[in-house]
Amino acid sequence: MNYPRDLVGYGRTPPDPKWPGGARIAVQFVMNYEEGSEYSIPDGDGFSEGQLGEAVSTVPQGQRDLAMESVYEFGSRVGFWRLYRLFAERDLPATVFGCALALERNPEAAAAMVEARYDICCHGWRWWKHWLLSEEEERASICTAVASIEKTTGRRPLGWYCRYGPSVNTRRLIVEEGGFLYDCDAYNDELPYWVTVDGKPHLVIPYTNEVNDSKFTNPAGFSSGEDFLTYLRDTFDMLYREGETQPKMMSIGLHMRIAGRPGRAASLARFLDYVQGHDKVWICRREDIARHWLAHHPFTT
Repeated sequence: MNYPRDLVGYGRTPPDPKWPGGARIAVQFVMNYEEGSEYSIPDGDGFSEGQLGEAVSTVPQGQRDLAMESVYEFGSRVGFWRLYRLFAERDLPATVFGCALALERNPEAAAAMVEARYDICCHGWRWWKHWLLSEEEERASICTAVASIEKTTGRRPLGWYCRYGPSVNTRRLIVEEGGFLYDCDAYNDELPYWVTVDGKPHLVIPYTNEVNDSKFTNPAGFSSGEDFLTYLRDTFDMLYREGETQPKMMSIGLHMRIAGRPGRAASLARFLDYVQGHDKVWICRREDIARHWLAHHPFTT
């Protein structure tokens, strides 16, 4: 029986990633830039976005939720610039999971990302649930997103990440598109790995829903910036200790409208300083990880 899942992975002896400088850990920050691309009545969706806001929407389906819209607007108007300053003050790199339409609608923020040398990983044309799209719709949206990001930023995206998760067609379609180095549509490892799609090698760089500020919007998740800081620090400390013999990757997921709030950004700033207080740490972009893996761990049959 051809079982379609890999439950084994690297197993007991994962490969030495050979991070630059002998680093014990590769730390990678992702800014999810979605504001202006979420489901909305003005964009013809027939309903307002109801997830990853500050509260559960009580507006009836089919009516504009102006409160939720304004929560998202905070992310593009204020939150992005707060996170941008935190990283700029420390001269730290980051990756943006950017929805193409959201970037189009805030060219000043997109220009700042380019100036800061953030790599733009395509987060879709809009912040859609890709498993609801037909294969034809998804193929068209991927092409539209690539062309849009290239026009907005001057460079095509080299990475891909869906909202929450891919459809059964997504990986095949981005390999078919031909210009992506990697995708992040997996949560199953702490190191990159290769897969074969229609006979072609394809790199997967797993992401996280765990070390992620989205848990502030989950009743069972973080309730304060200190909760977030404690979890970030504990995750880093464990991986740093393990990294003496088995170096891994730590991904941190941030959202403009969530981590961009002052009380949360303050704890993020403390974590940035904590990480920078350690030797043997490679703070990098996802594109850097992809190129490193291609150079040091090329696909083998």
